[in-house]
Amino acid sequence: MARPYSLDLRERAVRRVAAGESCRKVASLFEISVASVVKWSQRKRQTGSAAAKPIGGSRRRTLVAEREWLLKRIAEKPDLTLRAIVAELTERGVVASYGTVWNFFAAENISFKKNPARRRAGPARRGAKARTVEEVPGSA
Repeated sequence: MARPYSLDLRERAVRRVAAGESCRKVASLFEISVASVVKWSQRKRQTGSAAAKPIGGSRRRTLVAEREWLLKRIAEKPDLTLRAIVAELTERGVVASYGTVWNFFAAENISFKKNPARRRAGPARRGAKARTVEEVPGSA
């Protein structure tokens, strides 16, 4: 993402507009867009500063209220899938997506790796495991 223009440039442009120059003339003088000059002037009038708004920020975690229940549920049944947890949350009246549940458990340092508690069956198409050459009858 691009960085915002410097506060110095913004203030110089806003000062010229406040002194009576047109936004178009100020924009061409500083080689910036007319829309930027207009927005900066509006922001200066509304807030008293032409400074850029903060970029980004933190997102609030939506499952914090359900933390105890989620941790207890995983302790009770460790082979639950994330999709099953989403379904159970929906039954409880909590709106949550797969990604939200994933992010919650990632923040709690709980992973869903394949281990004995979460062993999955192989795909139906896969036949028996290939035997070694020594096990094949009639091999030389």
